[in-house]
Amino acid sequence: MSQFRDFNLKLLVIEELMYGPEPLLPVYDLPARLAERGIGDPASYVLENGLHAEVLPESRAHFEALEIPAELLARVEELCFDAGADVFRHCAPAWDGEDDLFDVRSLDDLALLPNLREVTFVEDGVLAVPDAAEVFASRGIETD
Repeated sequence: MSQFRDFNLKLLVIEELMYGPEPLLPVYDLPARLAERGIGDPASYVLENGLHAEVLPESRAHFEALEIPAELLARVEELCFDAGADVFRHCAPAWDGEDDLFDVRSLDDLALLPNLREVTFVEDGVLAVPDAAEVFASRGIETD
């Protein structure tokens, strides 16, 4: 199984494989998990408990432990660095997109995605890697 160094890049890969139009991984549903504990509104829960500026520990544990087989990684052809990704809502339900909580700081993990051909929201999303355009260009990956 492949190991990611950058947790936030892994989340964007999970976005494609779990929350995309044709999910290839079992969906992690934080609201349903919280509902099992009697918590009806995840955003209110995190705000009331001062958890709004972090990834919820149960979500972090789930996604860190999630093993993504190489054959699924090979199916990722596009990544979107959009701050509005569904996976972020399942990690930090009250996150407003205004801080760097989900910023991708390393592109070293691109080697795990042999068929990645396009990335979007490079300038306006959660990508905080200097010289990212050069890294993408050197791998033949188109950017928006």
